[in-house]
Amino acid sequence: MYEKGPIFGVELCVSLGKNSDCPSTFFDRGSLKEQELPPPLRSYLCLTMLACFCPAYPVNIVALVFSVMSRNSYYQGDYDGSRRLGRSALYVSIASIIIGLLVIAVTCIVHFTTVSRTACNRNRWMMVSGPAHVTFPS
Repeated sequence: MYEKGPIFGVELCVSLGKNSDCPSTFFDRGSLKEQELPPPLRSYLCLTMLACFCPAYPVNIVALVFSVMSRNSYYQGDYDGSRRLGRSALYVSIASIIIGLLVIAVTCIVHFTTVSRTACNRNRWMMVSGPAHVTFPS
């Protein structure tokens, strides 16, 4: 099927047919450097799921959608689109975490400032009116 011949001390394998057992057919498909592996998947799905616990719900859902679209693009072979959508998912999830932390901080500030004012007003009222006298029927 193939012909061998020494050329400069190296065995040469020349294929004479379509299906040959020649070991050089592996290199005919391209070198290993030309066949690059796909880039790693960076959809940031775990981060977007973590961001869903923050109280910025519309933004969280957008980040989750970007992340899922990034995974779908990756598995379809669109690596550039997957990288772009993954980066968008990262930015939107970071924004939703920051917005959620701000909402939590504002809620705590408002809650604790109104509770302390209510407690002050209650103590002031107790001091002005004096203790309440309770009479029990006999």
